[in-house]
Amino acid sequence: MSEPTKMSENSESSEFNDAEGYRVLLEIPVWWGDQDAFGHVNNTVYLRWFESARIEYSNRIGLTTTMDGRRIGPILAAVQCDFRRQLTYPDVVSVGVKISRVGRTSLTMQHRIISRRLGAIAAEGSSTMVVFDYSANRPTPVPDEIRRAIEVLERGEDSPTVARP
Repeated sequence: MSEPTKMSENSESSEFNDAEGYRVLLEIPVWWGDQDAFGHVNNTVYLRWFESARIEYSNRIGLTTTMDGRRIGPILAAVQCDFRRQLTYPDVVSVGVKISRVGRTSLTMQHRIISRRLGAIAAEGSSTMVVFDYSANRPTPVPDEIRRAIEVLERGEDSPTVARP
């Protein structure tokens, strides 16, 4: 994928209207190899797209850089997906992610996958990431600088980021 690019919040595209409130968006092509024997995108691919969006969001708030010295970083505790529509090749999906809850040691994220070809939501889901101390092998409180970065991003003080292939 290329570097994230800025997108105007006033986009007229219906796919981005379905992504309203999602501050981080990824545009991902549907590849021929994403399909299974039934001719539609395999369910595991949706979860991989959720993961890509989670990582992009984590990068934006500095959560992945906390591993650099302190060995504190995210660990996935739970993931859930509601499949709304089948996807097939060729297509491009927009994958949105936002934080819906910040707990003492965890973050709950909401995900949405929107098909450009169908012009509709293809899947929605959630995941829970725990901030984890890998040296002590246990959860640790969400650092204050991460909480502040989430507040800034979710308040919309900058334009949504769209990463494109």
